Amino acid sequence: MSGSQARVKAIAAITKYKAEKPGKPVEGLKLEKLYGANVFSESVMQERLPKAIFKSLKKTIKTGAKLDPTVADAVATAMKDWAISKGATHYTHVFYPLTGLTAEKHDSFLVPDGKGGAMAEFEGKQLIQGEPDASSFPSGGLRSTFEARGYTAWDVTSPAYIMESPNGTTLCIPTAFLSWTGEALDKKTPLLRSLQALDKQARRVLKLFGKEPKDRVTCFAGIEQEYFLIDRNFFFARPDLFIAGRSLFGCKPPKGQEFEDQYFGAIPRRVLNCMMEVEEDLYKMGIPVKTRHNEVAPSQYEIAPLFEEGNMATDHNHLVMHTLRRVAKRYGLACLLHEKPFAGINGSGKHLNYSIGNSELGSLFDPGDTPHENMQFLVFCAAAIRAVHKYGAVLRSTVASASNDHRLGANEAPPAIMSMYLGEMLTDVFTQIKNGGAKSSKAKSVMNIGVDTLPPLPMDPGDRNRTSPFAFTGNRFEFRAVGSSMSVAGPQVALNAMMTESLDFIATELEKKTGGDMKKLSKAVQEVLQEIMQKHDAIIFNGDGYSEAWHKEAEKRGLPNLRCTPEALPALTTPETLDLFTKYGIFSERELRSRQDIYVEYYCRTVMSEANLVVKMAKTTIYPAALQYQKDLAGTGSALEKPVKDKAAALLDAVARLEKAMAMHLPDILEEAKHLCGVVLPAMNDVRAVADDLEGLVADDLWPLPSYMEMLFIK
Repeated sequence: MSGSQARVKAIAAITKYKAEKPGKPVEGLKLEKLYGANVFSESVMQERLPKAIFKSLKKTIKTGAKLDPTVADAVATAMKDWAISKGATHYTHVFYPLTGLTAEKHDSFLVPDGKGGAMAEFEGKQLIQGEPDASSFPSGGLRSTFEARGYTAWDVTSPAYIMESPNGTTLCIPTAFLSWTGEALDKKTPLLRSLQALDKQARRVLKLFGKEPKDRVTCFAGIEQEYFLIDRNFFFARPDLFIAGRSLFGCKPPKGQEFEDQYFGAIPRRVLNCMMEVEEDLYKMGIPVKTRHNEVAPSQYEIAPLFEEGNMATDHNHLVMHTLRRVAKRYGLACLLHEKPFAGINGSGKHLNYSIGNSELGSLFDPGDTPHENMQFLVFCAAAIRAVHKYGAVLRSTVASASNDHRLGANEAPPAIMSMYLGEMLTDVFTQIKNGGAKSSKAKSVMNIGVDTLPPLPMDPGDRNRTSPFAFTGNRFEFRAVGSSMSVAGPQVALNAMMTESLDFIATELEKKTGGDMKKLSKAVQEVLQEIMQKHDAIIFNGDGYSEAWHKEAEKRGLPNLRCTPEALPALTTPETLDLFTKYGIFSERELRSRQDIYVEYYCRTVMSEANLVVKMAKTTIYPAALQYQKDLAGTGSALEKPVKDKAAALLDAVARLEKAMAMHLPDILEEAKHLCGVVLPAMNDVRAVADDLEGLVADDLWPLPSYMEMLFIK
């Protein structure tokens, strides 16, 4: 193995590693009691709040009724007493600015009592509203740097919780974040607006079917989070990993994932212990994690919770990412959430399983056993078909980033072309509708395995398609294009807005055609759905999304192929997009344009940061190693002497070309992004190609960076 000092020390540390907290079962606590122990949940509120106040608060949470501000003082007192009983000394308003990360400012409960002592204080006004400095968060021109005032607003629909740390606990209150002018500076505010709009239009459709649910109709999300775990010693020996989040250099190891022996394999013991502690912490915060397993690539894993309401699921996913990073450190591991930390093997995504409904209705995407007869399902499914076809470019833009560009279109992720997979049964039903009316649907069958001791297995009427960006999977759609480090708020906002507009269209058409006479509903539904399928069925594709044939076919169908972030982000401010979001009060035009500016600027900063790092590592780390080996070979007559010398010279040439590309700057930020994408990134790849060739030539004891083989397989 390696003789390089950093690598030798890293490997020695791994072999002698002992966890700070050895893995052990939950002490004396049943899972049922552990779950939600640190959440100011409905049951805690019912126990601690006056009956009238609890009833008012519950009505707001369940039905979306306007929050009564007079309840704030009583809730604040109960929340404070509960938090202090859990050991909390501070509280914080947690919010999600446009950095895509979590932000928080901690304040103490303690205030001087004027007598030399202190008392705990937390009033309703402190619960409802906070005032962090907004000047240093991205605003995309919504405000000047000197305009510092911003507000956080209590989100009553997402429960407060306790965050534990070794030295104490903190009360965390989920909030929205707005400027002094009332414009959204965060991810949560537009999500809440979109949920309100979705509820209104979904109710219009449901009313036509004679249903008026008490609780609000909302979206639900099940978020499958992929990630890598590698040893922290390797992590800190790789400047590219701890600065950029991905390896900018590294030649292909002798073995990758081609043996297909990683997926669902036995979880390494240290990793499993880490996962168990992560789950214990998440259970306490009321996060219903259900699944853990090895993913396809070596050292890649997945954690997946059960479905939750979309707003809460978004907050919880931020906590999942935070907890993974925090707990991994205690086991000597680094959690990598970048979409493509290692070239040549699968990257990481965050599959968003999306549905609409509530506890009373169930999923409105549930087809039942005879979907051709289920008019309500057909209407909501047709709304999704129309939405994805009409606004596919908007959906694509919500998953656009420098990091996700490395993943989309590769074998582990869907292509950048937005399409929809329905499966054989539903495709057949909607084809019948397009041709004049659905008369039948394929029934489920049973698989006979041929072994008497094994049970017969019920079979779905269609297979699943992992190459589709937006695939129907039984009673929901799975949006597979979301990147692993991203907030799922943006994609949900887009999906909710798209569905809102389609449901509005369908409700309006059905209301016109029926004129209030429900006897005409069946005929009206057939006419509206037929019209939708005749205009929008081009979005349905059940084949191989990776194939070149599909790319050609998609172009014929008029489906956009926005291959990279600079191509995708302009979709945020097209007239059609502006009309979609402003019509339903989800975004103002200023808010949308600011977001486009922020995301384009972030793309440029990401690529330039990586380019600077490539230059620095090539000059100060890789070239000196090649030069030293070249000196060692001098006069030996080795056949490697010339190849090493040539590659070292080629490395400097490639770096010079990269620096020249980096020196060119364009006045328009979008044109700058296109230059970085089309010129700088290829130049970075050229430097990498030469450096990776050198890694295959230079003596192992001289190579300064931990290799892919070491990072991915030494656990």
